[in-house]
Amino acid sequence: MKELGLQSIVRVRRYRSYKGNYGKVAPNILKRDFKADKPNSKWVTDVTQFNVLDTKIYLSPIVDLFNGEVISYNISESPNFHQIEDMLDKAFIKISDNTKLILHSDQGWQYQMEKYQNCLEEK
Repeated sequence: MKELGLQSIVRVRRYRSYKGNYGKVAPNILKRDFKADKPNSKWVTDVTQFNVLDTKIYLSPIVDLFNGEVISYNISESPNFHQIEDMLDKAFIKISDNTKLILHSDQGWQYQMEKYQNCLEEK
């Protein structure tokens, strides 16, 4: 290839998820304080993409910052609101209403949806 002046170009594909509308729906109450003094006081969540056998899989867990326990999770082949809703329903079974816990997220498009905000407010 070198003798013919040919060159191989490898393009690096970067992951680019849909970011939704920019803006903040809720204030950052945790401010990077990822330690909790008691269970069910601070939870965190995010959606993570994995490639399994050439298939994209999306994991959406809720983790308790007190001890790292996975409170609930959902695995899906597409990042959609049903995934988030199912994860919340499973988590909310484990706590009573008005616990005043903090559920921290990166405020991606799923977490900016009005339906998501309503689910949190109701609980």
